Amino acid sequence: MSRFIARRVLSALLTLFAISVLIFVLFYVVPNNPARTIAGPQAKLEVVEQIQRRLGLDRPILERYLKFAKGLLHGDLGYSYFNQRSVRETILTRLPVTASVALGASVMWMLVGIPIGVASAKRPGSWRDRVGTVFVLIGLSFPPFVFGLLLLYFLYFRLTLLGIEWFPAAGYVGLTDDPFQWARHMILPWISVAFLTAATYARLTRGQMLEVLGEDYIRTARAKGLSERRVVYRHGLRSAITPLFTQFGLDVAILLGGLVVTEQIFGLPGIGKLAVDSVTKNDQPVVIGVVLLAALFVVVANVVVDVGYAFLDARVRVD
Repeated sequence: MSRFIARRVLSALLTLFAISVLIFVLFYVVPNNPARTIAGPQAKLEVVEQIQRRLGLDRPILERYLKFAKGLLHGDLGYSYFNQRSVRETILTRLPVTASVALGASVMWMLVGIPIGVASAKRPGSWRDRVGTVFVLIGLSFPPFVFGLLLLYFLYFRLTLLGIEWFPAAGYVGLTDDPFQWARHMILPWISVAFLTAATYARLTRGQMLEVLGEDYIRTARAKGLSERRVVYRHGLRSAITPLFTQFGLDVAILLGGLVVTEQIFGLPGIGKLAVDSVTKNDQPVVIGVVLLAALFVVVANVVVDVGYAFLDARVRVD
């Protein structure tokens, strides 16, 4: 097992190295002049050159990459071009917002999607299966921004007109500041993300359960007189959970990289909104930091999923 983990970690490190090279080439080698962007279109050439020297953009490419890589190893992502604030500090202040939405929504979609998928698979063609199919079709058909706007309209705007102020329209309150207000501000973003993703998990769970429940060992378990509940949940769901574990790890990692649409709709100052604002202003150090953070989450999630897969499925070779 230790050799298996070591190979996965080494592969992850090589992947991160390749990503860092690609990002450096994309932002610093491809024809681009951030000094001109900072100075403004009307700035004199002397001012632009002075900014280039201050940012180290006039140095050889290899020297610039080595400095860039050394900064990454020390967690130094540089400073914003526009407010001179540390990129690391900027991202860390936004990360709790995105993590609150991603982790809360992930719990919600698992609690909703998996039971719907199991109920549909237990009796294919029944009314429960048809209801589950309708849920999946609705969830997969709604674009995220449309569903988010519908939530704001019905659960905030219409209820507020009736004097019921249960759900705030925007903003964020830290968990440590006020847990109740934190949950109150998060509930609509959670529903917005979880509803659409739960539909995917319901469909995936149903497909996996139908395949597993047709296996010989399931028929053997039923022939032994085991209860249907034990057959379905202890034997069937346990075997079907492995692909869900893989999907869950990647989905959470992607969400932690930034919920652009959800954060824009609900006015949440998270990673996604930071990315949009930085791209709009062409604030390259912040954009680079966000992209690297998203890549880090995905790569780490892949390692965790691979290792977890080896523990969950005895058929996976780990030698």
